Amino acid sequence: MVAPGTPDGARSAQAGRAPSGTGVSQPEPADPSAPLLRLRGIGKHFGPVQALTGIDLDIPAGQVTALVGDNGAGKTTLIKCIAGIWAPTDGQMLWNGRPVHLHSPRDATALGIATVYQDLALCDNLDIVQNMMLGHEPLRYGLLDEVTMELTAKQTLADLAVTTVRSVRQLVGSLSGGQRQSVAVAKAVMAEARLVVMDEPTAALGVSQTELVLSLITQLTSRGHGVIVISHNLNDVFDVADRIAVLYLGRLAAVGPVADFDRQSIVDLMTTGASTRTGNGSGSEPDPYRGFSANAEG
Repeated sequence: MVAPGTPDGARSAQAGRAPSGTGVSQPEPADPSAPLLRLRGIGKHFGPVQALTGIDLDIPAGQVTALVGDNGAGKTTLIKCIAGIWAPTDGQMLWNGRPVHLHSPRDATALGIATVYQDLALCDNLDIVQNMMLGHEPLRYGLLDEVTMELTAKQTLADLAVTTVRSVRQLVGSLSGGQRQSVAVAKAVMAEARLVVMDEPTAALGVSQTELVLSLITQLTSRGHGVIVISHNLNDVFDVADRIAVLYLGRLAAVGPVADFDRQSIVDLMTTGASTRTGNGSGSEPDPYRGFSANAEG
């Protein structure tokens, strides 16, 4: 079932920013009630292969939208369209109610969209400060302003309640998987991202590291950031998601509040594109008289 767009929440004070001002000023929303990001009729094909068809999806600020689907469902293609890597073949993207066209990842970054991929794109031979400031290092008298860099990195991690890092000067190669995720997300926050896309953020992590990453996601939404989480782990999805969108063979099978789904209904939607089940998110027995409506055929 398709949920209407949720109004943008007021954005709280930002974490420590890169002093060089890498972010861009955001225009006032054309429609104050519009979601942070709205996708309408998004399609993408590669030659004869239709990867996405008619995707209608709202991403509200201050909420976690979980994007789930089987392998080959189109999740990666969709987030690459959002990240500016691939331009959609069809449809329209609206940012704060205004139509936008992303021709490169630089366009997405300037708009306020940051994507944290599974490989995290961090440099193991650099320390935390150097990774977080990489590409927008502040200068003082023509030299790196190491003091400002370190203070900004510390403040950003503190604002995100990241307390497991021993020193911001330790090499990223020495960090655990959860700590590395924290550094990658903090880097996105410093770039003034309003929408953070996380691709399989808890894959291959242990229990304690997974808890660290899920807590970080909660911190982001509490600060007014919109978050998209791509995950195969339904336990993590139900732990942090406010809304769930299910992709099936390149089409949006269902989208709605997490309370409208149970685990079996999501599995049904992922594997067949349809489900007659619904739940309250707590594993209770489904109501047989309510069902999900698909956004497209199939």
